[in-house]
Amino acid sequence: MIRALYTAASGMSAQQMNLDTVANNLANSATAGFRRRRLQFEDMIYQNVVTPGSAQSTQTTQAGLQIGLGTKPVATEVIMTQGDFNQTGNNLDLAIQGQGFFQVTRPDGAIAYTRAGSFHLNNQGQMVTANGDLLTPQITIPSNATNVQISQYGVVSATIPGQTQSSQLGTLQLATFANPGGLNSIGGNLFLPSTSSGTAITDTPGGTTGVGTLQQGYLENSNVDAVEEFVQMIMAQRAYESNSKVVKTADDMYGQINNLVR
Repeated sequence: MIRALYTAASGMSAQQMNLDTVANNLANSATAGFRRRRLQFEDMIYQNVVTPGSAQSTQTTQAGLQIGLGTKPVATEVIMTQGDFNQTGNNLDLAIQGQGFFQVTRPDGAIAYTRAGSFHLNNQGQMVTANGDLLTPQITIPSNATNVQISQYGVVSATIPGQTQSSQLGTLQLATFANPGGLNSIGGNLFLPSTSSGTAITDTPGGTTGVGTLQQGYLENSNVDAVEEFVQMIMAQRAYESNSKVVKTADDMYGQINNLVR
């Protein structure tokens, strides 16, 4: 009987974390470039009352008698599906059509990766994120430049006073990973590589490594589907409720056993 209490408690704990994951997804439904998470579970150790396959006689074997001891969360899978595009009209807003991540340099010099393409200029004319992280490779736009254009292949050009043709200011690069779902989320719309994701493979947009192309004047919305998250919320609630009823039933049975000795 004691097993039922702990088994149901493990289910309640797992569904609490499942609801935490759903809450984070919904909270970031308006976060540009956000990738939704999905919690994965696995069953816990089994108690072998009778080991499957053990000999019952010289001719037959036992089917086995195993009692499961609950569940536990093991991973949060990052869902890398494309989010919808939102037209902003800002020349420095970029969306990636297809695979890939923008590369940015953090204050400690480390390279991080993001799908959020909301860039602006710092006081030196360099393209940076909202947190001031430099876009890598660095692109510097002169203060007197007008009509900044970024092609789908990452070529940045602008009109400079006194020049008859547009000046090319640099070319953007994107990064891909063998397993982008294994990236380490650190907040601020940023990811860091891990042993699970593999090392970054860089290329120009639309290159031969499979990276996507760029869309100037657009931002990629979060890929969170609110309807799907509400369904997950209801499922988590019902699973939690069912496990709590198991705890209540086990407690009632304990009470009946205790009353037998009175």
